[in-house]
Amino acid sequence: MVHKWSITIPELTDENRNVYVYVPESCGQFPDRRYPVLYMFDGHNVFFDSDATYGKCWGMKEYMDRTNTQMIVAAVECSHTADNGRLKEYTPFAFSDPGLGKIESKGKITMDWFVHTLKPEIDRRYPTLPDRAHTFISGSSMGGLMTLYAILSYPQYFSRGAALSPSLWVAPRKLEQMIRSSSLLPDTFLYMDYGELEFENHPNIQSQFSRITSLLINKGVLLESRIVPKGTHCEASWEKQIPFFMSVLTCQ
Repeated sequence: MVHKWSITIPELTDENRNVYVYVPESCGQFPDRRYPVLYMFDGHNVFFDSDATYGKCWGMKEYMDRTNTQMIVAAVECSHTADNGRLKEYTPFAFSDPGLGKIESKGKITMDWFVHTLKPEIDRRYPTLPDRAHTFISGSSMGGLMTLYAILSYPQYFSRGAALSPSLWVAPRKLEQMIRSSSLLPDTFLYMDYGELEFENHPNIQSQFSRITSLLINKGVLLESRIVPKGTHCEASWEKQIPFFMSVLTCQ
């Protein structure tokens, strides 16, 4: 089942936005059981086509039900303000883009809210395993960039992550420096992919993907890296990758 409730994040905007929380059916059958938690960005695109920006969600509920995966999934809607609200929330670096102008960074504010406000609330409301070993994070595009940021800068909270089609074109040198200077904890798992057809979207992104992959491996990240054959930058493509990244999040 998916619970849906409304929140505001006053540190960011005054918008009402939804939190979607998937809870396994076994939760009602075994009241003493506790579950790992996967946090996800762009929550409106995760479970329901009717809420998804482009009318197609990831189909995460169907996957979780079909595979009987025993995990809670907490997904938070992004900002939809016309002043590039989503980009601001989902970038750890200020950057400039010819088509977008200057984008300020609110990524740290976003992640501080995730770990200091959202996570305690999820742990209070639901039967979670709240420790680092059972706390994961995932996202696509700018949410994929934020997943890298979370794994690198908040390693005491997240042990595993899945970054699908991460926006590596945003301040690439700053991202590389972040990886080099990060203090990762042992047993940090990461799934990272990019669609074959996405490489046409930004110049030099294929070489950047290769560089980031190498830097992460050199830092000791237990990395599964994939180029998705015929993969594109959309929810329908990311849905097909769920079995791949979930195998990384759930491996023993």
